[in-house]
Amino acid sequence: MELPIIKLHEAAVLPTRAHPGDAGLDLYSIDAAHIGPGERWSLGTGIAVEIPAGHAGLVLPRSGLAREHGITLVNSPGLIDTGYRGEVRVLLLNTDPAETVRIEAGARIAQLVVTPVVLAEPVEGVALSDSARGDGGFGSTGR
Repeated sequence: MELPIIKLHEAAVLPTRAHPGDAGLDLYSIDAAHIGPGERWSLGTGIAVEIPAGHAGLVLPRSGLAREHGITLVNSPGLIDTGYRGEVRVLLLNTDPAETVRIEAGARIAQLVVTPVVLAEPVEGVALSDSARGDGGFGSTGR
């Protein structure tokens, strides 16, 4: 499957895979940032994508940034719908209580995964079918 991408900024880098077969495409920042403890920043990638019909683009954190610096995404995962044609932006959050994290322009800041979606149509019912779990919510399956 091809993923149409356009550069909106001269410094933009097309997404890349670190290894053949990787699900995620690395997204690169066109902005530099100094993200203080507990701060969040919106960084531009300088690209727009055309997510194919029947699919969604999920913007996910990079595990290396999370492990080394406590950087995650505020809205993880970010969602890119098929009709969106604007710039892909990434909302980074510094979870480290003390370290300011510096992101350089050109750095890999997130991953894009394109995945099929089922467009379920909500319908109101009078009851739901029984299941073994029932209405057990958070923590209901033990530790």
